[in-house]
Amino acid sequence: MESQIPSKAEIEEENLKIRRVRLLVDLTSSLLAQGNISQGEMLNLVRATQETVLKIFPGKKDTFDLIYRPRFNRIIQERLRSN
Repeated sequence: MESQIPSKAEIEEENLKIRRVRLLVDLTSSLLAQGNISQGEMLNLVRATQETVLKIFPGKKDTFDLIYRPRFNRIIQERLRSN
């Protein structure tokens, strides 16, 4: 089976999606770390972020759980300990 080489446009589109996810994750991390929000609101924010990431990259829930969920959980745990 031959693998198709992605076009320049496809590569640019993929890079744009990656930048969007990175921006969203950074914004979520900042809100979790600095925002004055409850634990429930923090969990809802993570859930909404996951939903958005999965709209950008369908079928990548395992990747989200492996890469981003530990980061969000660590921030939430730190916030809950400091309160």
